Amino acid sequence: MAHPVGVLVMAYGGPSSLDEVEPYLLDVRGHRPTPAHVVAEVKARYAAIGGRSPILEKTEAQASALQSALSGNGRRFSSVVGMRHWQPRIAEALTTLRAQRIDRVVGVVMAPHYSRMSIDLYFSKVDEHRAGLEVAPIREWHLLPGLLAALVDRITAALTRFRAAERATVPLLFTAHSLPQRILESSDPYPTQLAETVRAVVERLGSGPGREHRFAYQSAGRTGEPWLGPDARQAVDALAAAGHRTVLVAPVGFTCEHVEVLYDVDIELREHARGMGVRLERIEMVNDHPAMIAGLAETVSEAARARGWV
Repeated sequence: MAHPVGVLVMAYGGPSSLDEVEPYLLDVRGHRPTPAHVVAEVKARYAAIGGRSPILEKTEAQASALQSALSGNGRRFSSVVGMRHWQPRIAEALTTLRAQRIDRVVGVVMAPHYSRMSIDLYFSKVDEHRAGLEVAPIREWHLLPGLLAALVDRITAALTRFRAAERATVPLLFTAHSLPQRILESSDPYPTQLAETVRAVVERLGSGPGREHRFAYQSAGRTGEPWLGPDARQAVDALAAAGHRTVLVAPVGFTCEHVEVLYDVDIELREHARGMGVRLERIEMVNDHPAMIAGLAETVSEAARARGWV
């Protein structure tokens, strides 16, 4: 019997305790020491969301759901999780697949939008440690119908938190992780793909003329160079200035809850909005939404079929 095809499900990674914050930052910063005040601030952020990142279990749930969806079509796949900056690392995941005598792998990052500064770095890690494995990369899936359906479902559900009389006019603020502006010099597709996702979601929502929507970036890095904008706080300020007193945030650049969502949006951005007299709510992340998982399962199957593996 042929060995199953491996599915490497990748995400950024995050500390599982406050004690892991400093070594995690060391990994993220390419082993450059982190200033003590930055370590303290980042620890405080993780303490505020429960003392750890939930990204590992969220990604494991996505991988498990993907495995179930793939098994349901009669083909043999084996999924593993690999993190770019923490355990279990991408190298460990590939070792696990080799131990299962798997030599053909479909790789997917649980971030739908492609950028050379993000997605390519995951597959560079894969290339460092593939050691004879044949890998079929899925580099983007920002218009996957299942993803769009999941986002529409989450937005529709979140709008029910508002009074019935105001639901039709609650503005939507779509967000994604900012990247350095220099990506624009090489015509990086990241901003365009984000705009395409937002446009497709808004079209599927069928919102009437009374609903405003905006896009903004969040979670810019701590460097001296300019990062992509506008910042989410500026977008909230603009909505407040326009007379809005509610806003629903949809972080479409992420697929699960982690510090950029649980702290940067739920705590920091919400507090900023409150100071502007605006009630801010956030959608549930798509996580392992059945529509998204079904779409990803078909995408993985297509990648394997294209290589003649199934």
